[in-house]
Amino acid sequence: MKNIIILLLISFSTASCQDFGKLSIVASFPNSMKEVSGLETIEGSPLIWVLGDSGSEPAVYGFNPKKESFDKVITLTNVVNHDWEDLAKDRDGNLYIGDFGNNHNSRKNLAIYTLRNVSEITETKSEVAITNFTLEDQNSFKIKKKDRNYDIEAFFYLNENFYLFTRNRSNNFDGVSKVYRVPAQSGNFEAKLIGTFKTCNDRKDCEVTAATIDFSSGRIALLTYNKVFIIDDYKDEDFLNGKIKKIKLEHTSQKESIGFKDSNTLYIADERNGAYGGNLYELKLDL
Repeated sequence: MKNIIILLLISFSTASCQDFGKLSIVASFPNSMKEVSGLETIEGSPLIWVLGDSGSEPAVYGFNPKKESFDKVITLTNVVNHDWEDLAKDRDGNLYIGDFGNNHNSRKNLAIYTLRNVSEITETKSEVAITNFTLEDQNSFKIKKKDRNYDIEAFFYLNENFYLFTRNRSNNFDGVSKVYRVPAQSGNFEAKLIGTFKTCNDRKDCEVTAATIDFSSGRIALLTYNKVFIIDDYKDEDFLNGKIKKIKLEHTSQKESIGFKDSNTLYIADERNGAYGGNLYELKLDL
């Protein structure tokens, strides 16, 4: 017991001495979750839903920030975690798991899994519906380093479609993320390239790692390690021509998860790195 108390005091001291910039720390994730790779909230549920990165269990976790514990764990029985990278939701309480991480741009089995009515699931196991897709402009899977911009790590759901954003891994990084659209249906599809979104030119600070949307306001948020890009004031689904605001977080860590708490507040999570990270944060939006 004495050792546990000492460890808790060290952990608290480490967190309290850190400068989180514009972020406010809400809670820390259990040590069993080293890499939080996706985050979403479901209306009417007090839990924050998260998932782990490649190699983690094929499960989604309902996180209780007040207790800093996982109150609900649902294992997906008909899929594996190849490289889960993001979570999305719709207005009906469904969760979507993006199994499309593709660091080397050589992967062919890209997929999105649909977990229906997650708040109503009482069992610890469930099957999911599967959307398989390819990228319409990728004709080779041996991509030169200068052309590696096919790694998808961010997406959201809007009007019966998924919108996917690449994490640009080309060695001549220019901040351009490619944007694709694929139907939110079970089956096999070709994701259509609909445009690009440019963040900034510093690779360490400008790779898109997660995305989310608030259905009440229509606001879209894209995440990098030290920035959030808010897209607002667009018509229908033409968000690439919307108003863009860049928010510098003034805190750099491996942030790969984002979701709206409400229209003016974001949840952000980072991955654990030694004594740092593994936290859930809030960001108040001044828009």
